[in-house]
Amino acid sequence: MPASPFQHVLPAITTPFRSDDRVDHDALARHARWQLDAGCSGIIPLGSLGEGATLDTDEKVAILKTLVAAAGNKPVLPGIAALSTRQAVALAQQAEQVGCRGLMVLPAYVHKGELREAVAHVGAVLRATSLPCMLYNNPPAYGTDFTPACIAELAQQHPNLVAVKESSGDARRVTAIGALVGERLSLLVGMDDMVVEGVAAGAKGWVAGLVNAFPHESVQLFELASAGRTEAARALYRWFLPLLRLDCVPEFVQLIKLVQAQVGQGDERVRPPRLPVHGALREQALAVVRTALAARPEVRR
Repeated sequence: MPASPFQHVLPAITTPFRSDDRVDHDALARHARWQLDAGCSGIIPLGSLGEGATLDTDEKVAILKTLVAAAGNKPVLPGIAALSTRQAVALAQQAEQVGCRGLMVLPAYVHKGELREAVAHVGAVLRATSLPCMLYNNPPAYGTDFTPACIAELAQQHPNLVAVKESSGDARRVTAIGALVGERLSLLVGMDDMVVEGVAAGAKGWVAGLVNAFPHESVQLFELASAGRTEAARALYRWFLPLLRLDCVPEFVQLIKLVQAQVGQGDERVRPPRLPVHGALREQALAVVRTALAARPEVRR
């Protein structure tokens, strides 16, 4: 098994749409290159932030082809989620065929059954590919909680499971998983407003959301925290946190696209049934962006 590609800062990249609701592949390629040029280590498409649940299989495969071409030698690591295990297995195999270099494996959409069903589902996907894989644990969003003991068992059964994206919101989970698996798995933070805490607990990577609008700041924050430069990391984190918290509410897709539009890196189009945010929520988000931009710190560019 090659070295894990799941490390450092990995954008959960948004999916740009044209006015006719088709995927804007030119904008997608530009956005991916901007993220990578800013120092991100790879790209994670087709996740929740990428509106993966609204994309047809053909659209997903086309997106992967665009990103593999745009990313050059950097890895494309798509989210693998579907309504059925059969569909997820097929998507995993198609992702491998078009040149993706790893997979982020999610529980099935919609069905919130017993843990044994989720384990069987992700196990089938892991067995269907030779690529290194990262398990995505997000109990608030998906209703399935892969406990540390469950993750340790999956790691024992599946050699190509090499990482975990931990999005329970509890930094103690990073420590608990590490205590069971040691260096066997790379642990990554999956919530923007837990990155510094997660790194302090031992996380080796960050699957980030606001990176879509602020990649340079995201890379610098992660690297400062990883290097133990506590005061510098805290100062940048204090500035960034009001923005990062936009990633942790139900409207996070619309809000992150709104922020992208405000910094000139995309627009607010989302695929229905989502609609752009409006009213008080929109005004509050815009106020956060204005305040952040007025006090934007100097970072490496």
